[in-house]
Amino acid sequence: MAIRRIVVQGDSVLNKRCRQVTDFNKRLHTLLDDMKDTLAEANGVGLAAPQVGVLRRAVIVVNDEGEMMELVNPELILQEGEQTGPEGCLSVPGKYGMVTRPDHVKVRAQDRYGSWFEAEGRELTARCFCHELEHLDGHLYVEHIDRFLTEEELEAYNAAQEEE
Repeated sequence: MAIRRIVVQGDSVLNKRCRQVTDFNKRLHTLLDDMKDTLAEANGVGLAAPQVGVLRRAVIVVNDEGEMMELVNPELILQEGEQTGPEGCLSVPGKYGMVTRPDHVKVRAQDRYGSWFEAEGRELTARCFCHELEHLDGHLYVEHIDRFLTEEELEAYNAAQEEE
């Protein structure tokens, strides 16, 4: 297992559509393990394969229980409700913007061995599912924002959330 370099905005790999995973082999397992290590090292909540320079449909999302979920060839199958909040990205370091996403999401994906399963999440997990799956189609959250938040705006938002 290894820490991989996270690609940042401006690298063309982030704007490309990823290919389906068809081989559920040791190479995929190494990629998923490396992505988990990279995500943990970066202290993030989600990471998509193109963020480490690999154009395959694979993501890691930290769920509500703090577990790292491996999603291979994921697809959104249910989106309900709405939430708006600050969003950031390991590929756009240190910047945040307000993004509206579904409040409840269900995904269908394969595990590292090719077996299909479904997973769902609310709030932050739902936001992560949507954010990471967009990476697989070559999109970044910055496409959804009017502007980046200032540090003061982000701090004020976080303080207000803590009061609730």
